[in-house]
Amino acid sequence: MSQEKSLKPEIKVVATDSKEKNEGKDRENIEEREFTPEQDGNQLKVHEEDFLQGLIDAAGYAEEEKQRIEIAREGRLMFAFSIRPLSESEYNSCKKKHTKFVRNRSLGVKMPEDTDNVKYRADLIYRATIEEDKKKLWDNKKVWEALRNKGMQIVSALDVIEYSLKAGEKDQIVDCIDKLSGYNDNLEEVTKN
Repeated sequence: MSQEKSLKPEIKVVATDSKEKNEGKDRENIEEREFTPEQDGNQLKVHEEDFLQGLIDAAGYAEEEKQRIEIAREGRLMFAFSIRPLSESEYNSCKKKHTKFVRNRSLGVKMPEDTDNVKYRADLIYRATIEEDKKKLWDNKKVWEALRNKGMQIVSALDVIEYSLKAGEKDQIVDCIDKLSGYNDNLEEVTKN
C-alpha cells in the first residue's frame, strides 16, 4: 500500500517581529478620554516629541519587521528564509517591470497589455527576502550551477525561485508579504489605534 501524500504545500510562517509579541500588552494599557479642542492642542504640544519619534520609528518598518518562511514537503524541512515588508514603490516597480505595454495609436499613449504574473510573484518574493538569505539562496551561484546540471534554465535569481517553489507555495508567500506590508490590515483597526 502506498501512503497518501498531502497535496497542500507546507509553509510555516514564524513571527519574529516584536510588534506581534507585545500587541496584546499595549492594548491593555490604553485608556480612552474625551478632550476639549484646547486640551487636544495642549496634548499635541506635550506629546509632539513622542509623535515625531513614533513617525521616525514607523518609517523604519522595512528593517524592523520580518517573518521567517519555512518550506517543508512531506514533513521534511527543505529550506527557510526570512521576508520583510515591501513599500508601495517596490510593488509598483515589480508590476511595471513585468508588464508588457503597447502604444495605443489613436490615443498616443502606452497602455498595459499583459502582466507576466509568474515573474511578478517571483520578483516580489525576491525583493522581500532579506539580503542575507538572498545571497544564501536565490543569488547563490552553486545553486544556479546545480540546477543547470539538472537541465533547468537558470539565468537569474527569479528562475531559482520559479524552480524551487511550487505555485501554491508562492501564493502563500506572496500573501505573507502582502500582510507584512500592511495590505491585509483592517483599516478600521489602524485608524482607531
